[in-house]
Amino acid sequence: MSSASDSLVLARRNLIRMKRIPEMILFGLVQPIMFVVLFTYVFGGSIQVGGSVSQQTYREFLMAGIFAQTVTFATAGAGAGIADDMHKGLIDRFRSLPMARGAVLTGRTLADLVQTALTMVVLALVALLIGWRTHTDIGSVLAGFALLLLLGYAFSWIGALIGLSVRTPEAATSGGLIWLFPLTFISNAFVDSNKLPTVFRHIAEWNPFSTTVQAARELFGNLPPGFKTPDAWPMQHPVVASVLWSVLILVFFRTLAVRKYRKAAG
Repeated sequence: MSSASDSLVLARRNLIRMKRIPEMILFGLVQPIMFVVLFTYVFGGSIQVGGSVSQQTYREFLMAGIFAQTVTFATAGAGAGIADDMHKGLIDRFRSLPMARGAVLTGRTLADLVQTALTMVVLALVALLIGWRTHTDIGSVLAGFALLLLLGYAFSWIGALIGLSVRTPEAATSGGLIWLFPLTFISNAFVDSNKLPTVFRHIAEWNPFSTTVQAARELFGNLPPGFKTPDAWPMQHPVVASVLWSVLILVFFRTLAVRKYRKAAG
């Protein structure tokens, strides 16, 4: 209970900081909105999914990928924030207070989760304005967004580990993005993974990012008519596989990040 209380106090501290620097949220919205517009109106009529090149079909197929990309790219911000706190010596101040050691990282990742959730709300409204629609009940839609946020929270611990492992916030930003581009593009986020070259197709089918995208599409009812689901187990059982991947990533990287924090703060 003490550790949870400390974590919530530090999460509040980070949320207040975000409130005072609104451009952090604004800039976080620009990239996903830009991706939505570019992919929908520039590539939408030429990318085939489910045997159709309809812009509306591709728009609904695309949005789960954009949502997933948005929550995972928040990883870079989480890493940069922690690296900045380390660089300024703020972590040393926290060490002098009677608080749980892991609370600093947990508070930071929880605050990032709230910011990501707000970003998702705005992005969903933009998607609705340009014609994105869901075709399932509200419970399934909320479950889809919950899986996306769970993946984002799990990945934020990767960002925390990166932030603790580098010397400057700039290095944390670069290190937080360089591995995300192949992860998100060798996936089913923007194209049908069945059309990828053999090696890339297998990578995409077992990619935790692809798994969550597939799960969100199923829960949103955004799989196009005639779409052939790959035979790989994660693609056949995406909801279960998404939860398993996210929990595994969360437990593994939280353990490493807290251990790294204790060494760095020591």
